[in-house]
Amino acid sequence: MKKKTLISALLIMLAVITVASAGCGGKDAGNQNAAEKTHIVFADVMWDSIVFHNAVAGRIAEEVFGYTWEEMSGSTPLTYESLLRGDIDVYMEIWTENLPNYKDDVAAGNIKELSVNFDDNKQGLYVPRYVIEGDAARGIAPMAPGLKTVEDLKNYPDVFKDEEDPSKGRVYGGPPGWEISMVVENKFYLYGLDEMFNLFQPGSDTAMSAEMVRAYDRGEALVAYYWEPTWLLGKYSFIRLSDVPFDPELFLSGACDLPAMPVMISASTDFYASNPEFCAFLEKYRTSSALTSEALAYIQDTGDSYEGAAEWFLKQHPELTSKWLTPEQNQKLTAALS
Repeated sequence: MKKKTLISALLIMLAVITVASAGCGGKDAGNQNAAEKTHIVFADVMWDSIVFHNAVAGRIAEEVFGYTWEEMSGSTPLTYESLLRGDIDVYMEIWTENLPNYKDDVAAGNIKELSVNFDDNKQGLYVPRYVIEGDAARGIAPMAPGLKTVEDLKNYPDVFKDEEDPSKGRVYGGPPGWEISMVVENKFYLYGLDEMFNLFQPGSDTAMSAEMVRAYDRGEALVAYYWEPTWLLGKYSFIRLSDVPFDPELFLSGACDLPAMPVMISASTDFYASNPEFCAFLEKYRTSSALTSEALAYIQDTGDSYEGAAEWFLKQHPELTSKWLTPEQNQKLTAALS
């Protein structure tokens, strides 16, 4: 009786080990593909650069890994919460200092940090260069020659006049729903700019860039929150106003400069666990502000879609894909693109 029970127990243990081995084996194991998620949801926070990087990673997901993909749009806080819940799988651009809980979430294992997409970015309040220096070729005299810092704006409300309220100037903040927009708003009131300026929030990145281009083409003064990389700052000459040196303890209050920061690629913990090969690619994915601005300028100049720009970008930069992918994967992508 005891012997028979022991044999039965051993058989049960063997069956459990066999099932576990099938589930944890390599790519050739039958159940591994079943565990793999073949439809990816990327975060779309409604600015150009993240949508472009989604398209690049999405094209590689299609051609190399056989996945399908989509984007989930929303504000920074909402999409970040969706990443934590696992409703979003991959976030191609997390501006880390704009999310106070990000580092704690990574440390706690709530999300998986994969790589630095780029870290040579800037953000802040920008004015056209001709506002400070003039532009002799366009017949524009300097309008605010002493303007160097955000605090200096107090000396020039008349230069940045609000067309809808001529008694005050206008400062363009970030679009609603962006975490950084709240920081810019805090700065606006903390510095006392509200006494002589109105804060205007454009409805979107597109609306903001349209205002900046319109003012630039007309040679008019404008001060606006913007960031790099963007097609606009690659194509037009703007100057970023200096501020109190960045201090992480002061940042959210608006009492210091807006930081250049590592812009990270992160994934939900479930996606990382079930898609090791795709995440291995993302762990090697790295670009720069210059490369991203190049692609965004291509979209602006040609009118191509983000997907079309992704294909153009991948063809233009085989030196990147050779670093991101294994030789076999890169060969598969090259064949698909050709």
